[in-house]
Amino acid sequence: MFGIAYLKTPPTTYVLHYKNGKVKREGRGLSFLYYAPTSTLVLVPQASADLPFVWTTTTADFQEVTIQGQLTYRVDDPRKLAALLDFTVDAAGRHRSEDPDKLEERLVHVTQVLAQAVVGRMTLRQALASSAELVTEVSAGLRASEPVAMLGVEPLALTILAVRPTPEMARALEAEAREQLQREADSSIYARRNAAVEQERIIKESELNTELAVETKKKEIREKKMAADIAVEEQRAALIARQVENDKQAADSRAYALEATLAPLRQADWKTLMAVSSSGADPRLMIALAFRELAENAEKIGELNMSPDLLKSLLAK
Repeated sequence: MFGIAYLKTPPTTYVLHYKNGKVKREGRGLSFLYYAPTSTLVLVPQASADLPFVWTTTTADFQEVTIQGQLTYRVDDPRKLAALLDFTVDAAGRHRSEDPDKLEERLVHVTQVLAQAVVGRMTLRQALASSAELVTEVSAGLRASEPVAMLGVEPLALTILAVRPTPEMARALEAEAREQLQREADSSIYARRNAAVEQERIIKESELNTELAVETKKKEIREKKMAADIAVEEQRAALIARQVENDKQAADSRAYALEATLAPLRQADWKTLMAVSSSGADPRLMIALAFRELAENAEKIGELNMSPDLLKSLLAK
């Protein structure tokens, strides 16, 4: 009414009220009446905003990758931003120009340049696993960037959601990774088989060593038993030799005694010995000796007569 309008802004919006080319009032969350024909309102949002982005860049080995992420930022110095971009609004509160959209474009461009500088030093494989490194280096670059500082914007967070190769390269990498996994699986199977064979060999060697130890122990037992038998036989042979020696000595002793006993009788006549023996008193023996003596001296005896009674007495028991 009569050009008088009312403005009420939330606490996250910074207001610059220009009148006649001069700032009449400014601040966040202001509510006031103003005369529209002579006033210019600048509304700069200071709430944090999320800026998604997707772009394609090239790695050091000339492979294309697509980087997808999100930048969170807020306007830290609205006066500086309002001096570079047009944030004026009409009576309905709509921005009069497209400059607010250019803010996001400039932030995306700065982020893209920093990310391309990082990815350009990496190979494809390194780039695919470089999300954390990208976040660290690009975030530091945004905070130190002069264009960002000139806009009065403060980067709050950077998130890299994905780093993807081209579909053809993705299939090639998947095939290579699949082959690598298959080789690793085969290696695991071979290793398992080799381990089983090795364990079987160890078991066989252990069994053979056990059998060898048993046979060695049996051999030692046999050798010890044989040595014991040899020792017993040697002791027995020594005992027999000692017994033979003792018997020989005993026989020699008896022979010597018999020799000494018979030595006086060697010179004596056997007839005399027979006569003095204990059996010499037997008449029949005496008669037999007499007949032998007569037979030896038959040429000296002319004729010998023997009566039947004498022969009967000799033959009688």
